[in-house]
Amino acid sequence: MRFDTPQAILIVAKAPVPGQVKTRLTEKFSAIDAADLAAAALLDTLDTALSVRSAPVVVALTGRLDEAVRSEEIRRRLRHATVITQHGNTFGERLQNAHRDTDRVVHGAVFQVGMDTPQVTAGQFRAALETLSETDSALGPATDGGWWGLGLHDARGAHTLRDIPMSSANTGAATRAALEDSGLLVAELPQLTDVDHPEDIGGVARQCAPGSRFAAKAAMLTEHSV
Repeated sequence: MRFDTPQAILIVAKAPVPGQVKTRLTEKFSAIDAADLAAAALLDTLDTALSVRSAPVVVALTGRLDEAVRSEEIRRRLRHATVITQHGNTFGERLQNAHRDTDRVVHGAVFQVGMDTPQVTAGQFRAALETLSETDSALGPATDGGWWGLGLHDARGAHTLRDIPMSSANTGAATRAALEDSGLLVAELPQLTDVDHPEDIGGVARQCAPGSRFAAKAAMLTEHSV
């Protein structure tokens, strides 16, 4: 079956306010450096998504951008996207609502990522969208057992996200099972590493494109920690 419907990229993001994002990175780095790394990752992801000209970009945002690191630079990039506000009591509910709200903006196929995989390429976005044009849903597994990307049509299956335990080693498998239990065929995308812990930073930075803000910040942090 071929789905010839509009397509969009959804980025679920949190304003990179020190002390409120990437708190697990503060095992090794300051809250400001952790937030700056998160801001760099978001900006890299935005630039890559915006380079996919065939799919408009929607950003589901939470947090106070006025208090964020690199707020002006982020605002400049967000002018090229549609920004919606996250809502819901749990992360799973916010993901569900982000898909439903995006479906009101672009009624069709939506591929969603977070701000933890700055190494994602335009080619990977295009491949995910092409996969979505041929099947019900697409899931990109993460090396820690979670997932980095999720593609749905018309937000079908988004309701299953409410009850998935997030940030666990079983999140990816549980999400796939829930989608399949709801009657969807799930295509698996290539695995990526997302940045949750200090030890994730170096490997992800090495996979980033030339000129990556994330890679530059990672190099600076590595240099200063030696």
